[in-house]
Amino acid sequence: MKKESTLSVLLGAAFLMATSAIGPGFLTQTVVFTSQQGADFGFAILAMIIIDAIAQLNAWRIIAVARRPGQDIANMVLPGLGYVVSALVCAGGLAFNIGNVGGAGLGLNVLFGISPIAGALISSAIAIFIFSSKSAGSLMDKFAQIAGGVMVLLTIYVALTSHPPVGLAISRTFVPSKIDITSIVTLVGGSVGGYITFSGGHRLLDAGICGKEKLPEVNRSALSGIGITSLMRIFLFLAALGVISQGLTLNPANPPASVFQLAAGDAGYKIFGIVMWSAAVTSIIGCAYTSVSFLRSFSETLNRNYRYMIIAFIIFSAAVFSFIGQPVKVLIVVGALNGLILPLVMACMLLASQKKQIVGDYHHPKFLLVSGWLVFAIMTYMAAKTFLKLIA
Repeated sequence: MKKESTLSVLLGAAFLMATSAIGPGFLTQTVVFTSQQGADFGFAILAMIIIDAIAQLNAWRIIAVARRPGQDIANMVLPGLGYVVSALVCAGGLAFNIGNVGGAGLGLNVLFGISPIAGALISSAIAIFIFSSKSAGSLMDKFAQIAGGVMVLLTIYVALTSHPPVGLAISRTFVPSKIDITSIVTLVGGSVGGYITFSGGHRLLDAGICGKEKLPEVNRSALSGIGITSLMRIFLFLAALGVISQGLTLNPANPPASVFQLAAGDAGYKIFGIVMWSAAVTSIIGCAYTSVSFLRSFSETLNRNYRYMIIAFIIFSAAVFSFIGQPVKVLIVVGALNGLILPLVMACMLLASQKKQIVGDYHHPKFLLVSGWLVFAIMTYMAAKTFLKLIA
């Protein structure tokens, strides 16, 4: 692979992971938690960034050195486990993709005044067009980079116009007056839960960027993706904090739109439409691609026809949104399941890192191994507690 092509794939994988995480739920959660916790929410973001980095680096490195997708690694750790992980990831991905389709429809509704359903169908058609191309991988990379870059830059602009109390935000990030566990679990689940952990790693594997010799590139790509997600989260937090600190009230029906409109007027509302659409449509692409990647290795027929499976995944998501609407309760429960998938996946990856039949003579860094098991323990406790609360 040529250097330019390799760089494009590395950036594409980073943006694919980042934009998969930055969806309609990402925007809403960040604004709602900021309105509830104020500057203290900065601590939850800091915790999310640390956990995100540990989880992503562990997963991407093991996928690269094993030269296998996550489900095959899980099956090698414990026969049959890969099928369980695949079922959970695909179910969660499908449920969340319905929300992504709805978010894309809302974005076009804000921009052009068309109905959310029409906007959802147009957005789905764009995603289908990308996967219909023989150069789908390259198109996906470019689209994720452009759309991701646009929404980050626009959010930075809105954050600057809201004049947030930066000093207070920094101090409370490191010394919060209170800590909310639920918000941390929600952020982590939305940033590295379910399919998101594997999106970039599977993209690099698909492009042939794998093996022990490619670990420096894998590390750079993973850290770039984490950086993009964190940048978006931080500036959205600052934008919301700036609006709230002025004593302005958010519209509970659409908190993220309120932040953009209150910070930058009618132009801000249109900017929200662009950001929402960009976040949602890139999440549709990342979610569909990664969810289907969990099925490809189970059969050569599935592998040959994976692009058609991705298209079917998008069509089904759009149809459910158009005819049934968003199943809110299902989305909430599956969100908790996505939080539970992370410790399961972490355990698989960490166990795999110590098996020579999976990673050969590769020696996993001790700090990633130890910190990975620490994240596993913390997330198992917090996610289980949150899930039991939801189903009670």
